[in-house]
Amino acid sequence: MSGIRDSLGRVGYDLLSRTLSECGREEATGKLRVSGKPGGVFHLRGGLVIAVESPGAPGPEVLLLRTGRISGEQWTRLLAETREARWPEAAMIAHGCAGAAQLRVICMMAMQDAAFAVVAGRVDGCGPLGPSVPCASVEVGETPGRLLQGAVRKLTAVATLPRPVRPDRERPVLAPGADPESDQLSLAQRELLSHVDGRRTARDLAFLVGRGVYTVTVEVARMLGEGLLECAEEADAVPVAIPVRAQAVGALRRVAQPAPPAPAEKAPPSHPALDPPDSTDSTGPSELPRRDPGASGITETLAPEKNGASWKGFFRLRHRIWTPDSGT
Repeated sequence: MSGIRDSLGRVGYDLLSRTLSECGREEATGKLRVSGKPGGVFHLRGGLVIAVESPGAPGPEVLLLRTGRISGEQWTRLLAETREARWPEAAMIAHGCAGAAQLRVICMMAMQDAAFAVVAGRVDGCGPLGPSVPCASVEVGETPGRLLQGAVRKLTAVATLPRPVRPDRERPVLAPGADPESDQLSLAQRELLSHVDGRRTARDLAFLVGRGVYTVTVEVARMLGEGLLECAEEADAVPVAIPVRAQAVGALRRVAQPAPPAPAEKAPPSHPALDPPDSTDSTGPSELPRRDPGASGITETLAPEKNGASWKGFFRLRHRIWTPDSGT
């Protein structure tokens, strides 16, 4: 669960975004197969996306059957009537099983949800365009950029929750003391709580209840934050992540700032004339010998004041001329 906050794989997403943008500019028609986990197929027509299929999100037929809008017997008869068509839209409208507007909304929801599942997972590569036979397509397609932006916004919204989860990673269990039959819970929450068993992810729950994987992922994250659910793998993930992070930071810190040497037990007595100046003293650089203005500093070193004569006086005596009258 720690990786959801930086959940977007930049390399895979950039590859998918660049490929779809190129298909949009060239007004390509066909299907683009995206490999990865869960991966999927983008169907395009004239550069617009008309359908997205992914094993990580329920399709429109699952949304119809799992919610009880159409029974299994009705669906079998509709498929037989349309000669094994995967999406018997005309037959559903003719028999009054669903309206045309309702089917368009379901197809659009399924397309956006599948795009979210692909972006939330891992993208390994994109194959070349092939012949496209979508299961259920929308009449007016969506631009690739807008479709991907919507998926990224949903992924960002999940990451901002207090207890974010991934659609295909965490497997929640019922928290101790949580009552799935409580009147304070919504129907959707009670339905999800009745299916969690520690082996099902948000994607599995979405297929069971016939709802979008994004909607179920958000609901699972909220119930984790409310204490209705908990994830058993969290206890194993935290101790592994923290030491690795601390070790990496410590290594960088050691390279940037070397550790100072250990201080000696007892420092020897210092002598101002023998000890060299310490330039690393914490009080600042050592003070240089002071000299009078205009002097070069050689006087203090070669001829201290206690010797009586300076080097200038020495040169004066040397250059004086002796004469008998001087008495010198």
